[in-house]
Amino acid sequence: MTKSYEIVDHTYDVVVVGAGGAGLRATLGLAEAGLKTACVTKVFPTRSHTVAAQGGVSASLGNMGEDDWRWHMYDTVKGSDWLGDQDAIEYMVREAAPAILELEHYGMPFSRTEDGRIYQRPFGGMTTHYGEGIAQRTCAAADRTGHAMLHTLYQQSLREHAEFFIEYFALDLIMEDGSCRGLMAWNLDDGTIHRFRAQMVIIATGGYGRVYFSCTGAHTQTGDGNAMVAR
Repeated sequence: MTKSYEIVDHTYDVVVVGAGGAGLRATLGLAEAGLKTACVTKVFPTRSHTVAAQGGVSASLGNMGEDDWRWHMYDTVKGSDWLGDQDAIEYMVREAAPAILELEHYGMPFSRTEDGRIYQRPFGGMTTHYGEGIAQRTCAAADRTGHAMLHTLYQQSLREHAEFFIEYFALDLIMEDGSCRGLMAWNLDDGTIHRFRAQMVIIATGGYGRVYFSCTGAHTQTGDGNAMVAR
């Protein structure tokens, strides 16, 4: 090589890496808050792997029978063989119902009961009264729940003027004095290298369940998707 690659520079308040359920919800929330937000994704947002989620999202709405967040928490703790972080589990199950209603208000087309409420179906391990009955807890949009979620969040993100860099592959984080200041990305369309500078980088690339040791300077967000904030 006779010269270095040309680098295209961008500056944002926040850059989100990944456009699955977690990445799009982060992008939407940041854009709603008025921050200049970019989402870098290696595939078109509605083709992110969340599109493969068919069954639904669990929340103790009680639309198809009695339910309680405490029963949901019991099932989750038991399902983790009592190894799960119980504070995190409590937060997740208590916030699950408001999160579902939030998605509904954003326009997600959930399946409906005859009286118009969000349809819920039973899934394995879901009980009432701490293991005595069967709970119908999974909120679904037919058999394409993830597909509906991605379309809803992507459209709302565009409405809030979030900027998307589609088919850009994140190469490396830019670190300075132990803090993340941005990232480098490769435009898969024309091969150009892009440098993103930001006050915060949110990594929402999935697969966090395979990480067994925590990273210094990062923390996880509990929720439907996997996200990590690099500070």
